[in-house]
Amino acid sequence: MAKRSVSILTRLLTNPSSPFTAPTRSITYMPRPGDGAPRTVTLIPGDGIGPLVTGAVEQVFEAMHAPVHFERYEVRGHMRKVPEEVMESVKRNKVCLKGGLATPVGGGVSSLNMQLRKELDIFASLVNCINVPGLVTRHENVDIVVIRENTEGEYAGLEHEVVPGVVESLKVITKYCSERIARYAFEYAYLNNRKKVTAVHKANIMKLADGLFLESCREVAKAYPGITYNEIIVDNCCMQLVAKPEQFDVMVTPNLYGNLIANTAAGIAGGTGVMPGGNVGAEHAIFEQGASAGNVGNDKIVEQKKANPMALLLSSAMMLKHLQFPTFADRLEIAVKQVIQEGKWRTKDLGGDCTTQEVVDAVIKALD
Repeated sequence: MAKRSVSILTRLLTNPSSPFTAPTRSITYMPRPGDGAPRTVTLIPGDGIGPLVTGAVEQVFEAMHAPVHFERYEVRGHMRKVPEEVMESVKRNKVCLKGGLATPVGGGVSSLNMQLRKELDIFASLVNCINVPGLVTRHENVDIVVIRENTEGEYAGLEHEVVPGVVESLKVITKYCSERIARYAFEYAYLNNRKKVTAVHKANIMKLADGLFLESCREVAKAYPGITYNEIIVDNCCMQLVAKPEQFDVMVTPNLYGNLIANTAAGIAGGTGVMPGGNVGAEHAIFEQGASAGNVGNDKIVEQKKANPMALLLSSAMMLKHLQFPTFADRLEIAVKQVIQEGKWRTKDLGGDCTTQEVVDAVIKALD
């Protein structure tokens, strides 16, 4: 398959209004092209199970001699802001691997996840919710890619108290960000031979905000006549997801809806413990567990050291593709899925009782 040039993909991400055509190629993720040289990656272990699962990735990378060096920084979700040295590291290295960061509920402390995405302009979240061989689920043939706008909407955190007891929260939707995420979704579908893109909205109620998002999606869809485009209201979408998830292919959403839909689809496809995810922009990328529900685990799992590392290992395979190490990515993905399919080494969420280390050891053995 013909490779597309660095300048074309860079132009897509930095200037979403530029239309172009190019030959088809089959990939599982839209990477930023590189030269294949060994790379330094910023590592944020995070809270809860984060150190356990990021430690699992480090062990597996060492075992497979992956050409990646980790630059570790301790960050906790209760911090007021991401330390400056961490931001400088991500800006310098361009790529970050991250465990879950706890997001405080209330109290006026903003989400560090949102700080990272907004400051680095990491505008697209991608979660691939797909049935994994060996895991029994209620629905078969689930293969949904949820592409979510990452920087605005309700997640912008624009809130203030008008008068005591009355809070105003602003939902901001812009044409620029809506077109950019729509173009990313259609380009992803085109590159991966996907057949359909579904825009999720609530424009029947939020006629201006979600209406602008829909208008942007419709405009971009015209440039991709070979891809079926349709729209669905978010509440109907949730019902359709649990009733007939196989009808969906690529879904493009504003920020809040995408978070809810990705977690729902992940639960349908096999659980958050096996769903990889990436967050990308024109210059930077952060890879973490794909679905956020339970991404920091609970104290009992941490104490027993029985966190499931599979989702972050698969996200790490995604990262290796992004770094232009496809052979290492394929080895890791095949080994992880082989261990899941064999069914002997599973953590509690997948029906077993193994520790994180036992699962890691099984993955390392499967690499050979």
